[in-house]
Amino acid sequence: MSLAAPPVLAPPVMAELPDEPAPLPPVTVTPAASGHVIELSGRQLLVDGQPLQLRGVCWNPVPVGAVHPEGLDFTGFAALDIARMRELGLNVVRTYEPLLDRGVLDQLAAAGIFVINSVYPWGGAPADVVVERVRAVRTHPALLMWAVGNEWNYNGLYVGLEPAEVVARLNEVTALIKEEDPDHPVTTIYGELPDAATLAALPGIDVWGINAYRGLSFGDLFERWQGLSGLPMFLSEYGADAYNASLPGYDPDSQAQAVAALTRELLDNTAVSGGASLGGTLFEWADEWWKDQEGSPSVQDVGGVAPGGGPFPDQVFNEEWWGIVDVQRTPRPAFEALRRAYTE
Repeated sequence: MSLAAPPVLAPPVMAELPDEPAPLPPVTVTPAASGHVIELSGRQLLVDGQPLQLRGVCWNPVPVGAVHPEGLDFTGFAALDIARMRELGLNVVRTYEPLLDRGVLDQLAAAGIFVINSVYPWGGAPADVVVERVRAVRTHPALLMWAVGNEWNYNGLYVGLEPAEVVARLNEVTALIKEEDPDHPVTTIYGELPDAATLAALPGIDVWGINAYRGLSFGDLFERWQGLSGLPMFLSEYGADAYNASLPGYDPDSQAQAVAALTRELLDNTAVSGGASLGGTLFEWADEWWKDQEGSPSVQDVGGVAPGGGPFPDQVFNEEWWGIVDVQRTPRPAFEALRRAYTE
């Protein structure tokens, strides 16, 4: 839960909307042309026989005044967001809710962007909800992996399930997904590194996603993963927000510094060059003004708490300021920092 704090209005740079991008070319998708061959080989993920280095962001587009998940609007933001993502050289996005709109998936495929599709985020739903979700888009060429849970070791899938209950549910969900779709890997998203017992308790998980916030470096994360498991792993969340509680004030330059340092360290440790990870999905694409539960979704609040370590430079999770573009899609310096890391 975020801490209550006096609201602050967005800085002036957020006031101008970017120009409307040119529309993406259409993609015709049919079950007979269901896309790519996705395989795992040791620590690597292969797409059509070639290793893929994940260069991505977390994408959860919620407009000003709306809340998650009811206000989530992939369809409304797709054209603008995907055009901006192409500028970065992205090849993957990770969602927090099921992305089942085939029109949006078509646009992502046209841009060369895969999806790590969160098909079971909330433990209040029965396990078998994944069946129809998987059937809806399992043939789509934008699909890379299915994701189950997000930091469930912290949140009990948001409904307070005990750890053993969460593990049992994830095993049930994973089995159902694989029964419907044996052609795509299943990943689960964990807060920091799991221990050996947790890894062993989820034998159906093909790829582990790790959310880690450790300042300006990942420290021993890659070395420790190599000692824990031979499975593929990616950084499913990392980065820094653009508000510095130490000032206090808006600090996009420190955010950009962290994004540049962490992304380059991550790319230096990917499996395509013998490292431990597949790459990562930076947190996050755009600001979300709904996150302070005691604030207003129409105002950008500061402050907040989250489990795990802490972001650079203040070790404070300012929950509504994480975007490399603001809520109106104006790029921050971190946007250019990520572009350089991914394309130069």
